Amino acid sequence: MITFQKKSVKIISVLIALVFVGSVVALALTQFGSGMASAAGNSNVGTVDYRQIMSQHPQLQSANSELQQAVQDAQKDFEEKSKNMSDQEKSDYYQQTQQRLQQKQQELLEPIQKSVEDAVKSVADAKGLTVVIDKNAVVYGGTDITQDVVKKIAK
Repeated sequence: MITFQKKSVKIISVLIALVFVGSVVALALTQFGSGMASAAGNSNVGTVDYRQIMSQHPQLQSANSELQQAVQDAQKDFEEKSKNMSDQEKSDYYQQTQQRLQQKQQELLEPIQKSVEDAVKSVADAKGLTVVIDKNAVVYGGTDITQDVVKKIAK
């Protein structure tokens, strides 16, 4: 077995501690540098208020009206067909009705969402933005392009 003198153990311990501290400092410096680089490149980041854009979409009102009509029709259908059903059958039929309504909602909203995405991409490309994120996820910075997207959709 190898025996070390107390002095050798102290020297090795100090060297290990120095390497550890040096690596922590190096890691901190690289993280600080990348943070500065991303702050400098902040001009390539756009933000949009997705809820505002969706609420101002010209096709949203007709989609909501159509969905409300589908809900009313489904409610009437459920009331008529579930009169002679057991509780379990009613529950199953209710679940099926809910799934059909969710599918209908998805069918109605999908083209609207696609047009919003296309408008965001178009505005971002025109402004030279490489990234666009939802405004609610941003604490500070970024170029707000919400109004430009709303104008693009309204055309």
